[in-house]
Amino acid sequence: MTTSHTSRAFSIRRYTPELGTWGKLTARDSVVRKLDWILLLSCLALSLMGSVLVFSATRNRTALNHDDEYFFFLHHLLNTGIGLALAAGTIWLGHRTLRGAIPILYALSVVLALLVLTPLGATINGSRSWLAIPGGFSLQPAEFAKITITLGMAMILASRVDAGDRPHPDHRTVVQALGLAAVPVAVILLMPDLGSVMVLGAVILGVLLASGASNRWILGLVGTGVVGCVSIWQLGLLDDYQIARFAAFANPSLDPAGVGYNTNQARIAIGGGGLTGSGLFHGSQTTGQFVPEQQTDFIFTVAGEELGFLGAGLIIVLLGIVLWRACRIARESTELYGTIAAAGIIAWFAFQSFENIGMTLGIMPVTGLPLPFVSYGGTSMFAVWIAIGLLQSIRVQRPLSASR
Repeated sequence: MTTSHTSRAFSIRRYTPELGTWGKLTARDSVVRKLDWILLLSCLALSLMGSVLVFSATRNRTALNHDDEYFFFLHHLLNTGIGLALAAGTIWLGHRTLRGAIPILYALSVVLALLVLTPLGATINGSRSWLAIPGGFSLQPAEFAKITITLGMAMILASRVDAGDRPHPDHRTVVQALGLAAVPVAVILLMPDLGSVMVLGAVILGVLLASGASNRWILGLVGTGVVGCVSIWQLGLLDDYQIARFAAFANPSLDPAGVGYNTNQARIAIGGGGLTGSGLFHGSQTTGQFVPEQQTDFIFTVAGEELGFLGAGLIIVLLGIVLWRACRIARESTELYGTIAAAGIIAWFAFQSFENIGMTLGIMPVTGLPLPFVSYGGTSMFAVWIAIGLLQSIRVQRPLSASR
């Protein structure tokens, strides 16, 4: 088959044997064909499963749903639709185009995080990590910081390598990248939002591993994290509710009606599901509203109780597929910038999923992190779909020779 370029819009001519004619293959057709549909459909399946689980968790909670059992269900679907639109917009712009806007996006995310520390900030479940917006809306800037830190560090670490000046980032470049990440991490730590700080720590570690930086930086980062955690504990920088959460994690039998209530009820719900579950909308713990924050932090308990091991396992399998496809995109990227950005997203999704599911099973402390794509929450949903748009852009914008 022969092709000829006909315009700057990347349209080419393709012969169709069935019609015996030449037709245009536009850039839009090319992008659609290059998308990772396994990744896209897996994320969409998780979001749709999440909408059903959110409905089950909230349909009887009249104090939350404003006497409308479909309130959270419809809002979850709306958030998913907006997330898909943001992913499409990210693909259309492209991760390379966004590379030039990273300084602006980074500054905006830092400003939003700082506003949380002002009277505009709102405290939810003991954490002052939300930004109150007129009209009854709220925004969690830490979610967008996960994106800007990933892209910002990728831009710095890959600049000289992609230009062909160096085979891997030097020490000065690594210091600059860590300095960029330190500012939003410090602001989020002041909120305090330790869950998001833990995710950002995983992102930073994943980015450095993918960049080819010296192993001394990796070991130093891990050591600094351990020293930082001990120092925070010794200096008494944690709030009372955070200390109570760690105490309940260390001793599950501690105050089962108080600080250990959430985790105890979560394990009861999951343990009661058995292999196939009690049936959708028939979970006694869910229907009885025994598990707090079940539509957000503890959404996995609904799957465990009502869909059983098989249904909860399906969520884990779908998350595994997402990580597998993201790893493949990172490996096949023809530029270090794309590889690092994909690796940061992989670390983000992997750690946050493990932490969320782990805290419902009692093997991780309760930190208030949502389950990607599944938990209810607009800001979280928007952020993860933007990340999927970045992954798809990295795949789509590979050179033609590489995709072949």
